[in-house]
Amino acid sequence: MKKNQLILGLIVLVALIALLAYAQHKHPFHWGMFVDQLRLADWRKIAIATGCIYLAYVFRAVRWALLLRHNKKVPLFSLLGTQVIGFTAVALIGRVADPVRPYLVARRTGLPISNQIAVYIVERLFDAGAMALIFSSVILLAPAGALVHPEIVKKAGYWGMALTVAGAAFLIAVRLAGGMVAAFFEGSFGIFSKKLGASVGNKIRTFRSGLNTLRSFSDFGMAAGLSLGMWAIIALAYLEIMRAFTASPELATMTLPKCMLLLAFSGGASILQLPVLGWFTQIGLVAAAMSTFFGVAAEPSTACAATILLVTFLAVVPVGLIWARFEHVSLRKLTVESEQAEEIAEKPAG
Repeated sequence: MKKNQLILGLIVLVALIALLAYAQHKHPFHWGMFVDQLRLADWRKIAIATGCIYLAYVFRAVRWALLLRHNKKVPLFSLLGTQVIGFTAVALIGRVADPVRPYLVARRTGLPISNQIAVYIVERLFDAGAMALIFSSVILLAPAGALVHPEIVKKAGYWGMALTVAGAAFLIAVRLAGGMVAAFFEGSFGIFSKKLGASVGNKIRTFRSGLNTLRSFSDFGMAAGLSLGMWAIIALAYLEIMRAFTASPELATMTLPKCMLLLAFSGGASILQLPVLGWFTQIGLVAAAMSTFFGVAAEPSTACAATILLVTFLAVVPVGLIWARFEHVSLRKLTVESEQAEEIAEKPAG
């Protein structure tokens, strides 16, 4: 782990311990009730949610294979291992391991790492767009009384839709005139720092090379369809987990619009994912969101948040470790190698 990440992790850890100590003093947490919530949960629904998450990895593998097809045709399911091992590395090591997936794909296909980083950027853009589109659609179409503070939530839905449209416009602009867009942003940011301007320009050019994978409307349609389908499956997993806690009326009767609020919040909380420590910060943040937005008591909200983390983030770990064992790779070594390869690939030419 990098030094700045370690320092940040220690700060977050101290803050979290202090917050928990204060919360325990003001409102004692009943561990027996927490255990009861887990014991009384409908584990069939949780099993269905786990199956949905595993299916989402299949969607990711197929989407990446389709994004490669103009550079190199590979079997649709041949990249499943790269996705499983890559997300296992992120779960155990943190966001610093994000480059593991493009690095593994580059090793497996023989394509340049810079090309796969570009595909990764395109993939992330489709993820953000699909999630924002589903979130906005569900929120804006929610019936009256389905949401708390609907005026605020509806505004978030409109902003989500606007950002999706803006993202699509940016994608089209980069696809049609990537060099001009890169030069514009390079000059704009270069006013403050030439190094920052060069970095931004290089990232846009890298992104532009990734968009070469989208050469027709059918390419875009397939990638968008897979992304929307994958995030619909992930949303279903969240809904099943929340409704599995039958001992909590607020969770057992959870609606899709409320679930989408939590999904968006959980996604934001997972952006800064530190190894191990990040698990507990995410559980705390998601549990606090349930209590604040939906009035769920501390014990069921914590049990549900822990289960969400276990299913949506950590369920891949056993399979990923076994897969890595069969392929004779070390997650920590892969993380270091992929980080070095990314740094070399992102250096401006010349």
